[in-house]
Amino acid sequence: MKDFLTGNHAVAHAVKLCRTPLIAAYPITPQTAIYEKLSEWEASGVLKGIMMRTESEHSAMASCIAASLTGVRTFTATSSQGIALMHEMLHFAAGCRAPVVMANVNRLLAAPWGFWADQLDSLSQRDTGWIQFYCENGQEALDTVIQSYKIAEQVYLPAMVSLEAFFVSHFMEPVDIPEQEQVDRFLPPLDLPHKFDIDKPGFFVPVVSSELYRKYKHMAQESMDSVKEIAVKVDQEFKEEFGRGYGMIESVALEDAEVALVTAGSITSTARLAIKNLRKQGNKVGLLKVRLFRPFPVEAIQVALKGKKKIAIIDRNLSLGSGGIFCQELRATLIHSPDHPLTYSYIAGIGGTDVTPEVIQKIAMEVMSRTEPVDKPMWVME
Repeated sequence: MKDFLTGNHAVAHAVKLCRTPLIAAYPITPQTAIYEKLSEWEASGVLKGIMMRTESEHSAMASCIAASLTGVRTFTATSSQGIALMHEMLHFAAGCRAPVVMANVNRLLAAPWGFWADQLDSLSQRDTGWIQFYCENGQEALDTVIQSYKIAEQVYLPAMVSLEAFFVSHFMEPVDIPEQEQVDRFLPPLDLPHKFDIDKPGFFVPVVSSELYRKYKHMAQESMDSVKEIAVKVDQEFKEEFGRGYGMIESVALEDAEVALVTAGSITSTARLAIKNLRKQGNKVGLLKVRLFRPFPVEAIQVALKGKKKIAIIDRNLSLGSGGIFCQELRATLIHSPDHPLTYSYIAGIGGTDVTPEVIQKIAMEVMSRTEPVDKPMWVME
């Protein structure tokens, strides 16, 4: 069934369709509409389960972890300062191997204060052990939440689905809402092999020796590495059931491209239009969309960008003192490439500033004319 939805409401529909019995959250702009819609359904009896209204994001994540360890499917949502406050518990969720799913509506981190789109809030958590997806639009956000449960519950790691503030969270567009029967076929009930049992009391995550801690982390790394193969399989199964698929990455007009643009999130939609305009003008420019960020799809990107000599990475985020975070990952991925591509870092859309097709076209043409490397990130200030 198609409906006209915001990205936030698309996420809420996904959570309901996944029959999530425990939701714990604390409202924060621009995530609040997810929380409100789920609360509305709970009050009317449409949503079956428990809605925990916690006093902070830290408590929301703690609640999700505890519930998850009893074998219950859980969900939370946050943004910006909220995910920053959760930081301690994000590590705990991954360390406990709790398959919590969280939607993060990308909003800039204060200070200065603001509510606008910026991916740094979730990217700041890239080392916490969470699977991370970045969504282009509301449809992808809905579908990725459903996929994330199936992936997380196979590897026993938490998953984060990021969608940008306002450009996706509040933008209304047609969204195909799957039938409940379809989702039930695709996503089986959660069945954790190890969980709390009131008849056999035990203690999870006790103090461990150095050697055992190392073993825990090694096992988690192996599980995270397996996500790439599982994500591809789950996406294919999703496509067979629902007629839509996304992959870890998506290549657009890359076959003969002299310049490759790399994007993630909502800027990708704008880049698609820019590519069409550039192609009409006779400029061979292609696009690589990165959807899965953790684990970073190294091998898939290496194959997609094989033979490319000039690559521009457009980041709606900034690691102060370094540059764009997707650019850092991409340069590390291509460090041994025999093509030795020139990679250019562009910082665009910081703080929710708009990135128009004209801006992206200008970046592409600028890169096309360059012959020397540029180590520092280049800021788009228009």
